[in-house]
Amino acid sequence: MKPFINLDELTNYETTDKGPFGERYAAVSGHIGAQKLGYSVTILAPNKRVCPFHSHRASEEMFLILEGEGTLRFGDKSYPIKKHDIIACPPGGPEVAHQIINTSQQDLKYLSLSTHEAVDVCEYPDSQKVKTMVGKRGKRDFEQMVRAGENLDYYDGEL
Repeated sequence: MKPFINLDELTNYETTDKGPFGERYAAVSGHIGAQKLGYSVTILAPNKRVCPFHSHRASEEMFLILEGEGTLRFGDKSYPIKKHDIIACPPGGPEVAHQIINTSQQDLKYLSLSTHEAVDVCEYPDSQKVKTMVGKRGKRDFEQMVRAGENLDYYDGEL
């Protein structure tokens, strides 16, 4: 296996489309032997976003805009983004929640890089959801999405 791939060689794009969310997505990590980092290329059509506004408590993400323009929601601010911008999304709470939106009339293409953490918690400030994940990405041992706000007593339901 070569330890690199040319972006022009990517042909295995998967497509998702769910209302305002949609993408063409190509996983790269497995093609170049990556083990601790996740790499992918995403193409967003105009007026689309890949995922809900979220933050990770353990994983760190980085995005490099390859083509096009759009908007980055980050914490309580929004920023215009364009070709060659590098975006850092460190672990944390709502203050580092992020979402890339294609607000232009052309495709927005970017490279994603993320750490592969065995345990992570995602928070979704817009919907007040929390997702807990344990295990390798794509083969999770445990994954649960709940609505934040219900705090149970430690002994609730125990015998």
